[in-house]
Formats: sequence, C-alpha cells, structure tokens
Amino acid sequence: MGNCLQRVDSSSFTGDNSSNFNFEDDFSKFWNESYGSGDYNYTGLEAAAPCRSCKLLDESALPFYILASVLGILASTAVLFAFLRPLFYWQLCPGRKILVQLAVGSTLFSISVPILAPGLSGVHDTHLCHLAHLVWYGSAFAQALLLGCHACLGPILGTNHVPGLTLGLTVGLWGVAILLGLPITLTSDTSNGLCTQTFSQDILQFMHAAACFAIFFLLPLGLLGAKGLKKLLDREPCPWIDILWVWFIFWWPHGVLRGLDSLVRSKFLVLASCPAQQALDLLLDLAEVLAIMHCVATPFLLALFCHRATRTSMPSLSVSTRQSSHLDTLEGKS
Repeated sequence: MGNCLQRVDSSSFTGDNSSNFNFEDDFSKFWNESYGSGDYNYTGLEAAAPCRSCKLLDESALPFYILASVLGILASTAVLFAFLRPLFYWQLCPGRKILVQLAVGSTLFSISVPILAPGLSGVHDTHLCHLAHLVWYGSAFAQALLLGCHACLGPILGTNHVPGLTLGLTVGLWGVAILLGLPITLTSDTSNGLCTQTFSQDILQFMHAAACFAIFFLLPLGLLGAKGLKKLLDREPCPWIDILWVWFIFWWPHGVLRGLDSLVRSKFLVLASCPAQQALDLLLDLAEVLAIMHCVATPFLLALFCHRATRTSMPSLSVSTRQSSHLDTLEGKS
C-alpha cells in the first residue's frame, strides 16, 4: 500500500543487444536438452510484483486541507458567537450547552486539519504530530458522543431539573473521547517530515480501529435500532431524530473502512487481488475527505437545528408574553 502500481516487465530481462548476444536462444536450447520442453513465461514474476496504490491525498491535496480548515474555523466561530451572544434568540435553543460543545469540537478539528496535511513536509514536530492526532480524533469522538447524548436526553438537557447533569456529561464525554484518541496518538510519528500513522504496534492499531468502528458505525446504528424498537412498541419517542444526525454520514464510512483496513493489515482478512487492495486504499482516502468535510457542515447543521427549534418555540413564547402583558394591563386598570 504505497504510491503507485508498478509491474515487473518481462521484457526487461532481455537487453537491447539481443542481436549480438543470443543468450535467450542458447539458454532455451540448453534447458530443452536438459529438462525437456515446456511452456514457461514470466507471469509468476508479474504476480510477485508489489501492489502499490496511487494516493488520492498526497502533497497536491494541501489546498483542500487549508480551505476546509479555514472554512470550518470561520463557520464554527460564527456559530459560537451566535450561541454566546447575549439576548440572542439562539439562547432559547434546547440543549444549547451541548450544542456549544459540538461547535467547539468542530473548531478544534478544523485547527488540526492543516497540521496533518501531507503537503506540509519538514515542519512537523513529534509532539505536535501527537497533539494533532489527539485533537483530530478526540474532537470527533466527543462530537459523536455528544450527539448520542443529545438524541437520548434532548428534553432533559433543556431543563434544569437535574443540577450538574450538563457538567457531568461534559467532563465524562470529553474524558472518554480523549482516552479513545490515545491509541492513534501513540502510533503517530513523523517520518520524512510528514505526520503519519505507523503500523508497527498491532495492539494500538486494533484498539483505534475498534474505537472508530464502535463510535462512528455502531453508535448511530444502535440509535436507529432503538428508535425503531421504541416506535414498534409504541413507547416514548426517545431517541429523538433531528437534522444533527446527518453528522454521522460524514464519519460512518470512515469507521467501517478503518475496521476493514485493520483486519487486512493484521492478516485476519486477506485481499488476494491487487485491484481489491487498491480499491480499499482509494475508499480510505475518500472516507477521510468526507470526514474532513464535517468541520464545514457541522456549523450549518447546528444553525439549521437552532433555527427550526427557535422558530417553533418563539410563537408560544410571544403568546405567553402577550397574555402576561394583557393581565398586567387589566390589573393596572383595576
């Protein structure tokens, strides 16, 4: 799994001076006389050639990393400003504290994107590489866990009936996210000036792949299964489905393909053909592109969710305000 496919050309074993030294004919005559005639070719040599894939995300992808990072930082900062702005109607958005943390996670991910760009060679430090991988996956794991809690505890998070619930969830979820990001942090290193993941430590690699598969694939699948089961049994609507669930679409392929790649590298799953290995490498790059794009899409998902939530809550709030003002007027007249 390297750069580009290279095949061994059987013609390279015969030189250009074959007219002067007829080595192939002499060797064939000697072989036929000694061992008998047969049909021998060089397909074995071609099959033994290393299978190498052309990387989709190489040095030429640096503008994409930078553009995604800049757009993600700008969009997330704007959403954070709207959430924290005093007397703004987004203050009424249910579960606002969880949504703020989602915006913070998207901002942190956007900051780490250019650090891991393959085009920035020669500027990486080992500690910076470790920190970038920890922020990359730690923020992604935290956002997935926060979305799961928001789906299951949505109405409860909008009330203050349970003091300290939001603080406890914040500390617990971010702590778990950091722990889940430690395996990839410990396996990352700077080779040839590039911040990449090393695959020498199989246990840590398997732990990282298992975490990606569980958080990015099994978690949304479990939420959907619980939703379908509750609807089938006519129970309460928890977990609540909203536009924020689109976030998992950006990370679902990454979780599946990371698990598949780990099985291939650990020899639990063998890909016999070279095109299959090349297809897996291409899909891994495409999944990383989709995962990077989430830092641009998440702020817009948060804005759309709050716009819908506050639009439905504003009319009821205005009606109650008008009723209270009308009662105050009647009391003043009496």
